[in-house]
Amino acid sequence: MDTLAPSQAVQLSTKHTRDLFGSEFGQLASPESDVGTSYRRKAEYGDVRELPKALAEKQAKATAAGRTKRPKVQSAAQGNQMALVKSNGDSNTASQNSLPHSTSLVRRPNMQQPRPDWHAPWKLMRVISGHLGWVRSLAVEPGNEWFVSGAGDRTIKIWDLASGNLKLTLTGHISTVRGLAVSPRHPYLFSCGEDKMVKCWDLETNKVIRHYHGHLSGVYTLSLHPTLDVLVTGGRDGVARVWDMRTRSNIHVLSGHKGTVSDLKCQEADPQVITSSLDSTVRLWDLAAGKTMGVLTHHKKGVRALAVHPKEFTFASGSAGSIKQWKCPEGAFMQNFEGHNAIINTLAVNEDNVLFSGGDNGSISFWDWKTGHRFQNLDTTAQPGSLDAEAGIMSSTFDRTGLRLICGEADKTIKVWKQDENATEESYPLEWKPTLGRTKY
Repeated sequence: MDTLAPSQAVQLSTKHTRDLFGSEFGQLASPESDVGTSYRRKAEYGDVRELPKALAEKQAKATAAGRTKRPKVQSAAQGNQMALVKSNGDSNTASQNSLPHSTSLVRRPNMQQPRPDWHAPWKLMRVISGHLGWVRSLAVEPGNEWFVSGAGDRTIKIWDLASGNLKLTLTGHISTVRGLAVSPRHPYLFSCGEDKMVKCWDLETNKVIRHYHGHLSGVYTLSLHPTLDVLVTGGRDGVARVWDMRTRSNIHVLSGHKGTVSDLKCQEADPQVITSSLDSTVRLWDLAAGKTMGVLTHHKKGVRALAVHPKEFTFASGSAGSIKQWKCPEGAFMQNFEGHNAIINTLAVNEDNVLFSGGDNGSISFWDWKTGHRFQNLDTTAQPGSLDAEAGIMSSTFDRTGLRLICGEADKTIKVWKQDENATEESYPLEWKPTLGRTKY
């Protein structure tokens, strides 16, 4: 028997293979083609060589509408090679089953960032001296005629908002006054302090008429419910206590935080109570049941401040170098306010969508609430003779109109800020450049 040359043997083997499996892998370009590769191409990728009917029609419409510039996974030239949907022989069934999966592979266009609103810059209007300790708490009365401050000198002082003159000094706490609230429906002032005391002052007689006993340690924050006769306090014992304002009974003990409750806010709709803690979480509470509705764990450091928007159903929380905005009622994360690299001690927001943040090192930032753009940042003006370490913003609040910002500071002063009336968009242009599109979740 004659021995075949190697090339002849290969050709003969190829011919036999073609005869046997030709129907399986289709027509080859030439007898010398790689049979194995061609067969694998047919067997493994044969089902995805062509686009499903629905996708092909969709692509044709997009091309006809002149949107060919948008990057697509399925381009016209590469439709056969880029078809990533496996069919089962029935093209209609395959397209129905696979369409939702294939649309997720289309690259999304970059998000268009909204342009921030223009806000006039804020300037220092008045410095009020009188306290002998850090000014740790502030509150404005509903009529917007006066405001009240509490400090490390254990006193509560009432000031005229228009002139800045001292009207009254209340004494009774034996330690730093950490929280204040003026009732909008009663002639009452509520105060709490590091002496574990929560007091109710009658503003007609300027005397304490009720004490609320129950906290095991210093009380750092309090808030009044806007519609119910309910007072909520929180402090170093890690719980928030809900009090009946009149009977002084402790309705609920909102327990769950593993650290000091640093700030809390009340609002009319659920969550009616929001608390922040040094355990780096924010909790949303069901006031009727006295239980947690949700826990926000996005912060890495202790959360020291909260601010609830007066009109929107949103709020902000601040920790070291991080301010986050949330949407009620479920506490959905909205956006970060990036750039204030300090321990955030206090936050305040007004109806004009201006968010203020005050840092432990005396740094101040003003933000556009909608977009998170910081339109002004500066350092506080130190009181002459004070130490550098006393440059710290400890508390803040806007007045009822939102046109005045009151800050309590570690240099024992109260500083009042207002917007520059002479500023225009031409004299103070908006310094904003859109960055790469951030997706808002």
